[in-house]
Amino acid sequence: MSRIGLVLRVLALALALAFLGPPHLFAIRVLGRRSGLAPLLFHRSFLRLFSVRVTQSGSPPAPGEAALVLANHVSWLDIAAIGSLRPLSFVAKAEIAGWPVIGFLAYLQRTLFIDRARRSATASVSAAMGHRLAGGELVVLFAEGTTGDGTRLLPFRSSLVGAARAALQAEGDRGRVRLQPLAITYPRRNGLPVVRSERPEIAWYGDMELAPHLAAFVKGGPIDVHVVWGTPILFDAETDRKAATAAAEAEVRRAIQGVVTGRPVRDPLPAPAPASDLGTVGGLSAA
Repeated sequence: MSRIGLVLRVLALALALAFLGPPHLFAIRVLGRRSGLAPLLFHRSFLRLFSVRVTQSGSPPAPGEAALVLANHVSWLDIAAIGSLRPLSFVAKAEIAGWPVIGFLAYLQRTLFIDRARRSATASVSAAMGHRLAGGELVVLFAEGTTGDGTRLLPFRSSLVGAARAALQAEGDRGRVRLQPLAITYPRRNGLPVVRSERPEIAWYGDMELAPHLAAFVKGGPIDVHVVWGTPILFDAETDRKAATAAAEAEVRRAIQGVVTGRPVRDPLPAPAPASDLGTVGGLSAA
């Protein structure tokens, strides 16, 4: 991508934010609505502008069905890829709220921020998660707690899973929730399989500097992302949170291995379109 091309794409993305942001902010702050259409359109615009194609397969929640999504985490690009599929919110570490631009975008996504240095933060975030789940929303939790290199899966953490159940019980009539395993993989770039040496151009982990990583992302060419919705796990008062989290981790691991080895995981799904007919905006397509 040329420098002029990059500038034009960034300007187009800024215009999309300027167009979508104000009415979305008004809906959140003044009307108290949870509209997810603006973030959905913004993510799709980003993917289209930067040649990222998302495909999906598996068993996603039905429209309007609440679920706590337990996903692996490879890159900042995961946010745009998952956020382009349907309205949802994320759980993220508190320091992201203070990042320039990124923090504002996270706010627009209605992200729940958790301060891991404070034990009491888990309870407050869990209560917010429970309220949203009771309202029929999707909440995405990157269960590894950090990003990985895309070649191995880190252990899933179970603390917020169990706390979300307690929060749901406090809501009254909703004492169970669908745990939804979700695997995100980056199998191809420029139409060719991604090799280990190319992983740092996509995965962002450890102490990697962001600026060189973004430069490599921009220069590297089109990326294919494949998202697999795993078999859901019903989680209620009698379910062991550690066992349920381990089952979700195993399901994500199995899905990633299926994509890597080329074995079909499940019948591919068509990418969902928002209420208005948006065609393939955002680079979405069927697997």
